[in-house]
Amino acid sequence: SSEVLEAIENVIQDVLKSLAQNKAPVLTVVNRSDWRNVENNYGSIERQIIVYAFLKIDQIFFKCIFSALMLKILSMIYKMVQSNTYATKRDIYYSDTQLFGSQSVVDNIINDISCMLKIPRRSLHILSTTKGFVAGNLSYTEEDGTKVNCTCSATAVTVPSNVQGIKNLISHAKFMLIVEKDATFQRLLDDDFCNKLYPCIMITGRGVPDLNTRLLVRKLWDSFQIPIFTLMDADPHGVEIMCIYKYGSLSMSFEAHHLTVPSIKWLGLLPSDLKRLNIRKDALIPFTKQDQNKLASIQKRPYIACQPMWKNELEIMAASKLKAEIQVLTSISSDYLSRVYLPNKLQFGGWL
Repeated sequence: SSEVLEAIENVIQDVLKSLAQNKAPVLTVVNRSDWRNVENNYGSIERQIIVYAFLKIDQIFFKCIFSALMLKILSMIYKMVQSNTYATKRDIYYSDTQLFGSQSVVDNIINDISCMLKIPRRSLHILSTTKGFVAGNLSYTEEDGTKVNCTCSATAVTVPSNVQGIKNLISHAKFMLIVEKDATFQRLLDDDFCNKLYPCIMITGRGVPDLNTRLLVRKLWDSFQIPIFTLMDADPHGVEIMCIYKYGSLSMSFEAHHLTVPSIKWLGLLPSDLKRLNIRKDALIPFTKQDQNKLASIQKRPYIACQPMWKNELEIMAASKLKAEIQVLTSISSDYLSRVYLPNKLQFGGWL
């Protein structure tokens, strides 16, 4: 808390110094809008460590309304840290909707502040809404002493809102499986997949993962050092989500070392699987213009050049201009995913 308060005070002192010298005050923030502004340094393949170093700095002059909004939120953070109280991003937006204009403005400013102060967002007393689920061979104790047992059943456990506070983690899982969609996650629960082949932990962020789901994946990796596989749709959106878990998002790449697991493997659904499994062409979905643009953007990212097998899969997708949801496997048989596809992949090393 003292570090957060000191960091905010230093920003305000710089503003006051500029005013005392009759200079226009500026807030210095990093440009978080282009992958070319992020430098990636890689370690070994199995335990890659990615260091994000921003190359371009933006200065926001005080004549800009954005700087006033930053000071407003800095003031709110300072008061919350002082009083040991917390708020969600939504709480901050609704404290003055006319001033902020939209939730996205608040979200971007909070990320800019976190990056500018070099302090993780969770240390700013701003809470993230949890939407993810976890199930399988895992138990832990929450910060308030509540014991949680994520036994595999028809219902899963909500990812804890304070991942940093959980302790006494116990698991005999052989691997973790990150599932893109809630529907697929629930189907695997219904099929008792967590116990059929090997004991495992399943996690879903229900689409683009929230901060807490990403933190939990990283905490489980740090705790158990077991393989982590992803099960995504064979489309650009699924690849994007997988990259967020593995490499981080552009907007929060300054926190990537806390939020990512670079050793994550792409288990499926691979574009090459569609031909190998003789999936009918009428079961596939044609690309939209948005899909083409998203895929082209991913292919240009610096980390793809370090993954030749991923690059090949993306080229297959680009050439076919077709995408497929995981549910396409039901065209083979209703339980093909849990009975054949996943067991074969896991037993015979069908991942990238």
